Order: sequence, then structure tokens, then C-alpha cells
Amino acid sequence: MATDRARRRSSTIRLPANTRPWHYSSSVHGVSDHDPAVSLRGVGRRYGERLALRDVSFELESGQTLVVFGPNGAGKTTLLRMVATLLRAHAGEIRVFGRELPDDGYAVRGRIGFLGHDPLLYRELSGRENLAFHARLHSVSSERVAEVLEAVGMERRADDPVAELSRGMVQRLAVARAVLHEPELLLLDEPLANLDPAAIAQVQPLIGATSGRTRVLTSHDPVGGLVGADVVLGLKGSRAELLAPAADVTAAQIAALYA
Repeated sequence: MATDRARRRSSTIRLPANTRPWHYSSSVHGVSDHDPAVSLRGVGRRYGERLALRDVSFELESGQTLVVFGPNGAGKTTLLRMVATLLRAHAGEIRVFGRELPDDGYAVRGRIGFLGHDPLLYRELSGRENLAFHARLHSVSSERVAEVLEAVGMERRADDPVAELSRGMVQRLAVARAVLHEPELLLLDEPLANLDPAAIAQVQPLIGATSGRTRVLTSHDPVGGLVGADVVLGLKGSRAELLAPAADVTAAQIAALYA
């Protein structure tokens, strides 16, 4: 098991040789045991006339972590929302666990945990009630609800309405919601926002590198963001300016994305 994990982490990024991303096509439409967890080929997205993403391509193997850097408005959140099946790509191809989105989104949504800027919690309900609702959606037991509440340190405030909780507490509940159904793929948009050091230590086993899950996360922290990362994607001006193994990326390269 440890050998397989090490092999995955040391694998290189696979991009089609001598092929422009937007010209890539595949004749294989089935699902294989060897499919990457996430694959993007020449992906683009617009909001009206505004270009949010253009020609983004990468592959991520199961168990690996991709960290996405880039200034505000570079397309990081849009990228995560497309992989989460919440937005359609306007160009290119997205596959998750070998299934093409959006047509096969139904087949992978239960295998994805999404943690975005919106906690996706009903403010008038308590944390426990919110998690119980999501548990029913995923056919998860009430015991699992209690387990994740304890894991994020929210069991004592679990019955308070979300509207009465601090932003850090809401973020901890959002982490609990994202991992409630034990997803294979985590999509994390600045997941440590609003968390104090103690809370960060509590959620790391659930969403950090030691969770054992495939992860795509966004960050502005060139030091903390690289911890546990296998691949780095740098976005600037709505397109990929950097795509490299994390071990080869320097702080200066990340800083250049924000210049």
C-alpha cells in the first residue's frame, strides 16, 4: 500500500505530446481502472463576454494533491466548480474518475466533497440538523454525523443555529459537511479560511494530505499551500501560466503569478 502511494506521488504530469490542448481528442469513451482521478483537456469557461478560464489542461492521479495558485479573478473557483459538476465548461473536456462531465455527473457527485466559499449550510438550522439533512442525501448514518461533529470540535455547539456561530465555527461545520459521506475526491477552495491554529489542527486529518484522498485545492500561501502537494497549477489572466511537479516549483514562480 505504501509503495503504491509513493509511486502515485512520484508520477509525472501526463500531457499529450506535441499536441495543443484544444486539439486533443480521444477515441476511448469507456471507463478504465487506469483513468486519472481528474482530467482536464483544453477547458474554457465564460461568464457572458468575460473569459474566466482558457485552455486549461492537467491530469491528477488518485491519491495525489493539486494546489492551484493565482490572483483573485484568475479562475480558481470557477475551475473547482466545474470539476464539482456545478458549472459547465464552454470548451474542452473534463473527466472525473473516467466519467465525462457534465453528462455523467450523476455518476461521480457522490464521490466528490466540495468545500467552497459558501458553506452550503442553512443558517436557520443547527449544525446537527444541516448534517442530518446531508446525511439523508448520501444515505449516511446518524452515527457518522456525530463522528464528524466531534472530529471538527463542534459537538458542544452542534445544536445552535448556524446564524449564531462565528465564521470559524461555520467553516468547521462546512468541513464536516464536505467529508460526511467519505468522498474520494476533495475540492477545497481556500479551506483554512477563518480558522484559528487549533481549528486547523482539528480539520487537517479530514482534509489535509494525510487524509489519503485525492485533492484539488486553491491557495494564496506559497509555503503552506505546497505542503503535501504533488502538482502545482498557476493561473493568471484566466489561463495556466505554470504546471509542474510541486517539488520543482519555487516561491519566486508563485510570486510571479501575482505580479
